[in-house]
Amino acid sequence: MMPMGTELKLLAFDTSTEALSIAVRRGERLVAHNGAGGAQASATLIPLIQQLLAEAGLALAELDAIAFGRGPGSFTGLRTACSVAQGLGFGAGVRLLPIDTLHAVAEEARHRFGATRVVAVLDARMDQVYAARYDFADPQAVLADAVLLAPEQVEVPPGWTLAGNAFAAYADRLPAAVARHEVLPTAAAMLRLAPELLANGRTVAPADAWPLYVRDKVAQTTEERAAVKAANTSSSS
Repeated sequence: MMPMGTELKLLAFDTSTEALSIAVRRGERLVAHNGAGGAQASATLIPLIQQLLAEAGLALAELDAIAFGRGPGSFTGLRTACSVAQGLGFGAGVRLLPIDTLHAVAEEARHRFGATRVVAVLDARMDQVYAARYDFADPQAVLADAVLLAPEQVEVPPGWTLAGNAFAAYADRLPAAVARHEVLPTAAAMLRLAPELLANGRTVAPADAWPLYVRDKVAQTTEERAAVKAANTSSSS
């Protein structure tokens, strides 16, 4: 049986953005690391996990679950997080808890700024953003499917907050007349979400954990680029 609330022993990490976030919870104690990620995340993630577990006085096998940011986000970052989680889970016999990165963004905005209705957005590059709505005032509406949109297509209902990391790239293209909060998906946010997700049976075996790819690919083929160029030439002639 899964321990209740304050007794939980959890590890969480996220490498979906250019930042690296790791946290370990032992009961009510939390130790965390937030720093540069990106290309170096694959080299530093495991040593930092080992360091934080040691600070918390925990071994991997003692964990109740390993949470990781499953996406959406950087393709390389999502593969890194998922593969590390799978390796640790297989080796220690611990189940995994995949958590949506946009859910973690919304939770960070709720925790830091008191926002209860959040449109979470993450920079998807290629002139697009990942977006999803989370209504913490209605538990039945907290989870939502992520979508891929042009910044101008993001809709923020009256009274809702816009939160994420897409403002620097698309400041003038996202809805302006709303509250905005610059936040990232953090491991600490995932640990705050974890108890309810665990209670709802959201853990999976390591073999069943997969990244969430909202965009199926990151580049066009040569043929696709040629087709787009031909279409543009035709429309301008």
